[in-house]
Amino acid sequence: MNIALSPSVKYWLNFIHPVLMWALLLLSIYAAYLGLQVQRTRHAEGEQKKELIKGKYNVKHHQIGSILLGLMVAGAIAAMAVTYINNGKLFFGSHLLAGLGMTSIIAFSASLSPFMQKGANWARITHIVLNFALLGLFTWQAITGVQIVQKLLTNA
Repeated sequence: MNIALSPSVKYWLNFIHPVLMWALLLLSIYAAYLGLQVQRTRHAEGEQKKELIKGKYNVKHHQIGSILLGLMVAGAIAAMAVTYINNGKLFFGSHLLAGLGMTSIIAFSASLSPFMQKGANWARITHIVLNFALLGLFTWQAITGVQIVQKLLTNA
């Protein structure tokens, strides 16, 4: 299948995914900060707890997490689509596999929300571990993604 797009459109499509993913990496770091604040709020007492509750970190964390889930899944699918449109195939390698793993991790992590809302500590711990693994993998993905972008710029 060959989609008829101008060469310049095909070229610039390559950069939507990297820009989106770098923004999502920064948003993920912010989500981690919010999650840590949720934990602080949960374990705080007295006046400190009252003050932390005012930050509504739990609501913000849930909202940012929802945005991350949607955009990360859409971004992964869009990246594969653009790669296929431009090359007629996907490039099987560590960047693709790690990206698919990240997509699975964030979906699984988000699926734990109903259990956490009911107070299941196992779900909370699993959510935290998955999300820190996701952040580590995401950081590595950013590095390999820069290498791919450098190849695109060199071959332009």
